[in-house]
Amino acid sequence: MSDIIEMNGLDGTRKKITGADRETLGAALRGKALIEGDEGYDTARSIWNGMIDRKPGLVVHAMGASDIQAAVAFAKDKGLRMAVRSGGHQIAGLAVEDGSLMLDLSGMRSVHVDPEAGTVRAEPGATLGDVDRESQVHGLAVPVGVNSTTGIAGLTLGGGFGWITRKYGMTVDNLLSADVVLADGRCVKASKTEHPDLFWALCGGGGNFGVVSSFEFQGHAIGTEVLSGLVIHPFAEAATLLPKFQEICDKAPDELTVWSVLRKAPPLPFLPEDWHGREVLIFAACYVGDMAKGEEAMRELRALGTPIVDVIGPHPFTGWQAAFDPLLMPGARNYWKSRDFLKLGPGTMEAILGAVEELPDPQCEIFIAHVGGAMARVPSDATAYPQRDSHFTMNVHTRWDDRAKDKACIAWARDLFNATAADAAPSVYVNFLPADDADRLAEAYGGNLNRLQEIKARYDPTNLFRVNHNIQPQRVQQAAQ
Repeated sequence: MSDIIEMNGLDGTRKKITGADRETLGAALRGKALIEGDEGYDTARSIWNGMIDRKPGLVVHAMGASDIQAAVAFAKDKGLRMAVRSGGHQIAGLAVEDGSLMLDLSGMRSVHVDPEAGTVRAEPGATLGDVDRESQVHGLAVPVGVNSTTGIAGLTLGGGFGWITRKYGMTVDNLLSADVVLADGRCVKASKTEHPDLFWALCGGGGNFGVVSSFEFQGHAIGTEVLSGLVIHPFAEAATLLPKFQEICDKAPDELTVWSVLRKAPPLPFLPEDWHGREVLIFAACYVGDMAKGEEAMRELRALGTPIVDVIGPHPFTGWQAAFDPLLMPGARNYWKSRDFLKLGPGTMEAILGAVEELPDPQCEIFIAHVGGAMARVPSDATAYPQRDSHFTMNVHTRWDDRAKDKACIAWARDLFNATAADAAPSVYVNFLPADDADRLAEAYGGNLNRLQEIKARYDPTNLFRVNHNIQPQRVQQAAQ
């Protein structure tokens, strides 16, 4: 068999990469350069969303910033398309592309905590669980997401929100600095005082500007326990309780976060067996702070309706952060549609309730998060992530195993998305965008898009970093018009 492989070129042609090319690259790496058939290749190309089954032409499994530099230089020198994988959790699957170079950062998982400074430094392959566990050794926490297997890099570069965002802001609001390998091969530090324009762009602008080899965050002393848990109601009460949920969110103190999920009840051990598989309304709540104050803050929520179960109580923060992992394991087929709402209007609630009555698979759910508090007191132009109003984010999380259900499940998500258009805000969270929502970048970045395009032109003028929710360089954008 020939030692030449053909790969996707940046110019749209196929590029021939020889065995000698690969040997030269491999000699420059601490990690490995892998092709199909090599040990570790299939592990690298397998990501969270089971719908994504792609084969990169070449994988660089990086172990440090020098490996990232080598991969970037190789891609640039050979004119190759390059995808970057950290946690591999992105719904669109843009971490891997058929026939292109894949820069795999999943082996870079180190997390270092400075307890005196209260800072947390994480490599790009670290998961949220890695960050949580190491931070909690010192009673610290960084505001991150809610599935512990998510990668810290993708979450941060898209904005990042979770259970303590109302109290301490978004993940990007707690980013202090980042070490970045640029398209020209330089490794620079970006912060509010060094390359501040690049730092601003990294705070929500995705992987468009370089490859981050290390993130430095501000941690917060929250202790090791939070008041958290679920209150589960019969779906028949949802029409009455959803408006009350909205009222509770609107007046909640910063320490309290309440989200809702509508789905068929999974076989949770604390849920009566006769409710397994039946439609329910779930309120998930977390209070970070004094437990007694938390009990008072949750009193109104827990007094609503006649719940099937109420399992609110003190939990280890790391445990609560991983509580939904069993419902989000890798390998299933996933498709999302998302909208932001400043208010959940009657029409939107009616559409949601109607969709729950037609769930195409027991794993499908409608997730409604409320974010506000500290994150809403940041100006919309302070970071690349622009949506700073207190708002609700709906994620139509369609999840199934049987590929024969693809058409029905995707259609269900799109139908609900279309049915809720009237109430929607003109924004969307970029980390929730599937691959077929590439035309929504203007919603994702709003008035910040032009500035992002200008910064892209300065740091990546040839658009080397394009296998992502791509922000084109300003001059490329102009030339295309």
